Amino acid sequence: MPQPTPARLPVVIDTDPGVDDCWALLYLAAQPNIELVAVGAIHGNVPTQMAAENALRILDIAGRTDVPVAAGAPTPLQQALSTGQFVHGQDGLGGHAGPPSARRPVAESAAEQLVRLARQRPGELTLLALAPLTNIALALRLEPQLPVLLRQVVVMGGAIGSPGNLTAWADANIGHDPEAGEAVLRAGFNLTLVPMGTTAGAWVDGTWLDEVASSGTPAARYATQILDDYLAMHARVNGGRRGCVMHDPLTAAIMLDPALATYEERQVVVELVGHCRGATLIDARVGFPPEMSSITDGRRPIRIAVTADAATAMERVRQALTAPAAS
Repeated sequence: MPQPTPARLPVVIDTDPGVDDCWALLYLAAQPNIELVAVGAIHGNVPTQMAAENALRILDIAGRTDVPVAAGAPTPLQQALSTGQFVHGQDGLGGHAGPPSARRPVAESAAEQLVRLARQRPGELTLLALAPLTNIALALRLEPQLPVLLRQVVVMGGAIGSPGNLTAWADANIGHDPEAGEAVLRAGFNLTLVPMGTTAGAWVDGTWLDEVASSGTPAARYATQILDDYLAMHARVNGGRRGCVMHDPLTAAIMLDPALATYEERQVVVELVGHCRGATLIDARVGFPPEMSSITDGRRPIRIAVTADAATAMERVRQALTAPAAS
């Protein structure tokens, strides 16, 4: 079972903003029960440096200029870089990223930042990974005890029992760096995986988006003005319907309130070769004894969020973005 959430949860976020990453960051920045410790940026929706610049912009909008942002690795561990700008826009934020922040990323890398913080606060930190897992894999190389040092890891990623969105088998967060995904999923973290088949339920329609936009708060204005490319992509694959899927905000909401989801515990392996490269695989056979599992390396099972109360989660996101700032 997921661990109970402490009164004020200290969180490090690894992200690649990206439209739905932006919504997740704005949602979390508004939560009084979150201590937003730091952000690491990585390639995925956009190149790494752009991800870091976007994270700084978003934190500025949220009034969280106290939160440091570290840029991570510029490329995946082994394969060539590819990005999702055809989904999120050339600047990752629908062409409306806005002027750069007056702040700059910190000098240390995202992997170094994560390791330093985990050593300083052993057993305290939650890591929310909303992007390819390159930074976390590199942090593991720097500190093999990272699975013990972190309280928990929550990952948006994987396509288990559902199609991928990068390939037919792989979602973007695992498929953009399969070696990193495999390294993290086998490392022994106390890990919750929120896969695409679950986040697909976080569909918000045009009425919901208009309600957010009409509130006029800085967070709501920014979050809705960046949606053009993201909505256009969803319209192409959803018969012209106006709306989109909020993968990352749903994952953030589940991190905050694990009771929003139901779970199964499974070993998960990432396929590294062939047509299915980047696929997240489980042995789903029922009634087979453990010794007959097809995953034989003894890796720790992880929690997979198999269902989620997306309606409640999206209402919480709406409320967070539309609430007036406390005076």
